[in-house]
Amino acid sequence: MLELNLPKFDIKIRKNGSKMQVLDMLRRKYVALTPEEFVRQHFVNYLTAHRNYPPTLVANEVELSVGNKHLRCDSVVYDNNLSPRVIVEYKAPTVAITQQVLNQISAYNLLLHVDYLMISNGLEHFCCRMDYDNNTYVFLYHIPAYEEL
Repeated sequence: MLELNLPKFDIKIRKNGSKMQVLDMLRRKYVALTPEEFVRQHFVNYLTAHRNYPPTLVANEVELSVGNKHLRCDSVVYDNNLSPRVIVEYKAPTVAITQQVLNQISAYNLLLHVDYLMISNGLEHFCCRMDYDNNTYVFLYHIPAYEEL
């Protein structure tokens, strides 16, 4: 896999038949090792090990429903009252982070109404704080620690 712009950690990878899998520490199971999943595992490790996000308040593959349409957030961070505070969207390192990606995560936020949106392709990371009073968002210069949310 490509070298990411995230701290290295002891990622658990195994071969299952002809397929490679990675241990998702949050879901406590092995999942298919895709480039996007590789980014997710590194970013979740960054949030939990380096930015003090409690692992028990971070969830991967959170399903949302609107009528008969089903959406899936890559990761959601909750507060101590289990209210969603952050949506995180991951892309493979070869995928550029564009306005289309921001539109995708913004669509999820129409349902969750969180305070922060984060996007990472493992090489670039973006975080914006929602400003609901002015119906806009402000990009931050860093990924906030959990205590800053």
